[in-house]
Amino acid sequence: MVRLTRRALTGGLMAGGALGLGACGDVLSRPFFSSDTHSADYPTVEAVRMMSRLLDERSGGRLSIRIYSGGQLGSERDTLELTVFGGLDMNRVNLAPLNAFAPETVILSLPFVFESEPHMRAALDGAPGRAVLDALEPHGLIGLCFYDSGARSFYNIRRPIRTPDDMRGLKIRVQNSDLYVSMVEALGANATPMDLSEVYQGLMQGVIDGAENNWPSYESTRHFETAPFYSLTGHVMAPEVLVMSARRWHALSDTDKALVSTCARESVPYMRDLWDARVSAARERITASGVEVNEVDDVSDFADLMRPVWERFVRTPSQQRLLEDIRNMAGGADA
Repeated sequence: MVRLTRRALTGGLMAGGALGLGACGDVLSRPFFSSDTHSADYPTVEAVRMMSRLLDERSGGRLSIRIYSGGQLGSERDTLELTVFGGLDMNRVNLAPLNAFAPETVILSLPFVFESEPHMRAALDGAPGRAVLDALEPHGLIGLCFYDSGARSFYNIRRPIRTPDDMRGLKIRVQNSDLYVSMVEALGANATPMDLSEVYQGLMQGVIDGAENNWPSYESTRHFETAPFYSLTGHVMAPEVLVMSARRWHALSDTDKALVSTCARESVPYMRDLWDARVSAARERITASGVEVNEVDDVSDFADLMRPVWERFVRTPSQQRLLEDIRNMAGGADA
């Protein structure tokens, strides 16, 4: 039994071997080590746990995954670096840390690139999703699959948001991302990058007027207690992604590579079922709390203001092709 810590991971890299566990045979015989910043009961963690069960059953006990959830091994940016250099086998990460070196990932984060949840899932399961996963390999990562992260909407302490005019002058917390800053500013609000852990207090003290996130995050952070207006803009549906270190991947046999890929894909519908149930429960609790939830009058009014944002962040021919492929899938995915 190997006790894994962030120090051990870093030490393993400095020693020139994966996890510092010694010979190549040791690395190939142990479980895959996987990191996730979400809690142990979060749908992404449960999905990787299910993937581990499938691997164990189908490999006769040779392959499995040991999951370190709750940010035990550090932030996503820290663990992603470790994964690239082979110090960590698998990692469930948000798309944002990948944007800097894999431009294709930016397309999935664009505001209003997906018209609906079925459109988003069809694109991720189809050729566009495969193209984004494949774009990670030159950077030391193997993209295994996408997991849902929900539709993000705006919430605030001032008023319902029904049109872009209702955004004007609001101080909206965003992730530390140029894309999110540009999106909020294009809507006429003032973007305020802030760590998620500081948002509740920021809302209480009036440092910010609002933020944006999905139903489960709005509920679990208790932001609904102080920001009682939740407006269903659904402006971003960026997924999360499960990646594997290319170094560990290339040490596998072709048979084991195929098995890992298959089990990862089969974990996706399981994750989506868990996610849908979590969204439903969060929505029910928030609605019962007295929060004022509203649909927006016309989402296209918001989407039209995103054209300059798209032009700024879609800069390469491969990005443009990917964007066109995703947009061409709209409409039919809802059938």
